[in-house]
Amino acid sequence: MKVKILSRNPDECLRETKRDIHKVPRNYNPSLHPFEAPREYTRALNAVKLDRIFAKPFIGSLEGHKDGISCIFKHPKRLSIALSGSFDGELRVWNLIHRKCERSLLAHDGILRGIAFTSNSQSIITIGDDKTIKTWKIELSDSEECDDPLNTIISKNVITGITHHRSEPLFATCGEVCQLWDESRNEPVKTFKWGVDSLHDVKYNPVQTNLLASAASDRSIILYDTRETGPLRKIVMKLRTNKLSWNPMEAVTFTCANEDYNLYTYDIRKLKTPVNVHMDFVSAVTDVDYAPTGKEFVAGSYDKTIRIFEVNKGHSREVYYTKRMQRLTSIVWSLDNKYILSGSDEMNIRVWKARASEKLGVLKPREKAALNYAEALKEKFAAHPKVRRIARHRHVPKHVYNAQAEIRTIRQKIKRKEANRRQHSKEGAVPFIAERKRHVVGESV
Repeated sequence: MKVKILSRNPDECLRETKRDIHKVPRNYNPSLHPFEAPREYTRALNAVKLDRIFAKPFIGSLEGHKDGISCIFKHPKRLSIALSGSFDGELRVWNLIHRKCERSLLAHDGILRGIAFTSNSQSIITIGDDKTIKTWKIELSDSEECDDPLNTIISKNVITGITHHRSEPLFATCGEVCQLWDESRNEPVKTFKWGVDSLHDVKYNPVQTNLLASAASDRSIILYDTRETGPLRKIVMKLRTNKLSWNPMEAVTFTCANEDYNLYTYDIRKLKTPVNVHMDFVSAVTDVDYAPTGKEFVAGSYDKTIRIFEVNKGHSREVYYTKRMQRLTSIVWSLDNKYILSGSDEMNIRVWKARASEKLGVLKPREKAALNYAEALKEKFAAHPKVRRIARHRHVPKHVYNAQAEIRTIRQKIKRKEANRRQHSKEGAVPFIAERKRHVVGESV
């Protein structure tokens, strides 16, 4: 004889944490929840307040250099390794997990200007003010203790920047001229010239791998194609560009850090005007690096602050600083999109969170669901005045605050002067010039 009995799965009616709390089925019919919008607004307000309370971006510092940091470079395949060079020519290999220096060596006489990993990621190439290009083995076995380079090339010109091809054994250097090198040769394969005094930064495009961009001392940005014999295009700006960085997800866009306190994002298909102008710094921008997602980038400035920008927005979403941090010299965004490394001229490398209030470590499912719900609420009520005011408010150092007020006054004065001239001139004599067109002097092909 068969007897039918009721059987229930306890997972369907009990919560995962406390087994005595029963789940309550919910009817999502909006007519049954007339106060849903006010309740969600209160939750969004609380979520954005908690976001600011828990915003503690500083993680720690890597100490050991005896002079200011000149450059930082991240390992292309391993998240736990970073390299740094200083103004006294010292090269250090850092273990980011334990925050310890694994290897230290005196690489160059004078300033160490740049570091690049080879295509197989087993060795590195460094350049310095002593006109040498040195290749080093990155990891030594227990039996090896030699700190001598694998190869040394003595260049005829001063070298100020280096960048390596993503997959081929080719690298480019810049200085008096832009040169293309092969790892197996001691002479440059190609030399590119465009009548400029010197170049101080060069970057390979990570997507379109035969494209190079460099920043020159005559305020210009020059594009090169390694398959051609000469440069492609050049744009001249009002002030000098210090560094530039390609978008890793879009082959056609790059962002440059300028002396006029701004950053400019360009599309190489239309170089007459920048796609966007990113403001907020109150001093020259010294370095810029993209997030691996291609949606954000981080920049460091001479005003002792770090700012994070979204690509399609003109103002920063975040500003980081500490009392002891001095002028920024280099900055890097880690490949897991979670951390930022900054180097400054007071001999410290600092590690920051890419999202200031993010909780590090493993999240439980309910915790993750609560955080996702809070993010959705903040996005839903982002345009509300109170939510927007709390989300945008940042404390900045006194010198930055005063400089911002001064720059604001200067810009208002320029606008007022142009309006007065326009009012007392012939129609069309004083045209309106967009902010994106103000800073580009010309373009040549």
